[in-house]
Amino acid sequence: MVLLSKTTTEQYSCTRNCKGTTFASGIPIIDLSKPDAKNLIVKACDEFGFFKVINHGVPVEAISKLESEAIKFFSFPLSEKEKTGTRNPFGYGNKRIGQNGDMGWVEYLLLTTNRDYNSLRLSPVYGQNPENFLIALNDYLTAVRNMSCEILDLMAEGLKIQPKNLFSKLLMDKQSDSVFRLNHYPPCPELQASNAEDKIGFGEHTDPQIISVLRSNNTSGFQISLRDGKWISVPPDHSSFFINVGDSLQVMTNGRFRSVKHRVLANGFKSRLSMIFFGGPPLSEKIAPLPSLMKGKESLYKEFTWFEYKKTVYASRLADNRLVHFERIAAS
Repeated sequence: MVLLSKTTTEQYSCTRNCKGTTFASGIPIIDLSKPDAKNLIVKACDEFGFFKVINHGVPVEAISKLESEAIKFFSFPLSEKEKTGTRNPFGYGNKRIGQNGDMGWVEYLLLTTNRDYNSLRLSPVYGQNPENFLIALNDYLTAVRNMSCEILDLMAEGLKIQPKNLFSKLLMDKQSDSVFRLNHYPPCPELQASNAEDKIGFGEHTDPQIISVLRSNNTSGFQISLRDGKWISVPPDHSSFFINVGDSLQVMTNGRFRSVKHRVLANGFKSRLSMIFFGGPPLSEKIAPLPSLMKGKESLYKEFTWFEYKKTVYASRLADNRLVHFERIAAS
């Protein structure tokens, strides 16, 4: 059993799904203002594929304004929310996640990072005037993308990669295929009985992009899977951000960093609102292990474009291992 310092970790709590868990461990907490942040980020990605960031520089006002606009959106009648268009893949979705049969106790709004496109999506809901939402969204995305790039630059420094913007330039590219998602998990009546079993809000999966940046309100439910397969609950923190390693980053590091499997459990009494920025490369970007990280090792993955991987993602179920289609099979 490993116990980590309270100054750099946060204690997990387990749910009924974590049967048999008898250990204590901690979520890495990275203070972006500290000089050792780059090394701690690499360590967290090595061990967890997941960490929490504090002193992140994203203005509280930007967070609270977008959260307020999101609450307003999800309070609209279903018929109004559906005017954004339904799951193509962008727009509004309710319980049905994707096109391949996955279901959850969740409603969501999936948007691009393109203001004009989002305006077209939202205008029918807001009487042709979605400016308050769009301004809040743009301010939030600008701040979170900048923070994401800072994290990726620190990561590259910690890995001794040159140039240090090798990762972040993919997010800053004008053709970057980054997306943004708002998830709302309303209270689930089925869970209000004392003997109720856990209900899945959003099923287990990994994120396909480079990194994803999660912020939620103070309602619990988010869980990650450790390397040994045990699920642990992540204590909510509305003032901080949580960073997930994505599939693309796993490939670029030749499997050194592993994309973290995660899920959300529904809550019987409190609603949960999360905002996730998925930092993705341009569609034509070739994804492959970086030569500087190979150190004489063989590549574990075939080269593919982000467009090719997206097609695989959209054709799969949430819990599928999409990367298996791009792994190199060792010669027997």
